[in-house]
Amino acid sequence: MEKGSVPVATENIFGSVVHFSRLDSLLDMCRANSLWPMTFGLACCAIEMMATGASRFDLARFGAEVFRPSPRQSDVMIVSGTINKKMAPAVQILYDQMPEPKWVIAMGNCAISGGPFVYEGQYGVVEGVGKLFPVDVFIPGCPPRPEALIEGILKLEEKLTGTRRWPVVTPPGLPGPAAAQAARMQEEAQAPPAPAGDAAGDGGAPVSASGGATGEDKAGKEAGGHTS
Repeated sequence: MEKGSVPVATENIFGSVVHFSRLDSLLDMCRANSLWPMTFGLACCAIEMMATGASRFDLARFGAEVFRPSPRQSDVMIVSGTINKKMAPAVQILYDQMPEPKWVIAMGNCAISGGPFVYEGQYGVVEGVGKLFPVDVFIPGCPPRPEALIEGILKLEEKLTGTRRWPVVTPPGLPGPAAAQAARMQEEAQAPPAPAGDAAGDGGAPVSASGGATGEDKAGKEAGGHTS
């Protein structure tokens, strides 16, 4: 029986009056448009998270401005900062208290991998929140800008619904990322191979920053000319 192309939450069968509704798709669409992050900050990345919720960036446009003070009322945890090993049990408890379904955004290098606090012999920092529980979206930066957090929320919405709320817009006159990469690869493929002597000048002599032979090379040639 042939099936038709239909909206996200429904499915039609041609030649039949049967109309199926996929409830999970409908619920995911509703969840993506009403994410409730938890009021939870650990370090300097939390300052950028606060700025994202303020009026300049207006996180309410994306339906994710309702920061809840309780994990039992939240479905998104934004881990914004360094997790030390004394704080890790508290973070785990907060995650466990969040009802399903729930998602985690690792905001900043410290939340992703421990950031600059990871070195040989360090003993107090968890090297990424992924060691505690699963992470859905990673936002690199130290700290990430509010625009990066908004992009991470859009990525989470795209993960839930399969579609992006707004497409990525390329500024006029600039090629998109895929086009720019294709053009660069084409230029590299068409570029002639560099001669072997270019890197060291004529005859393998060392080359200065100005492109000529170095003083030692010139002196050697002059000395060789006098002796010969």
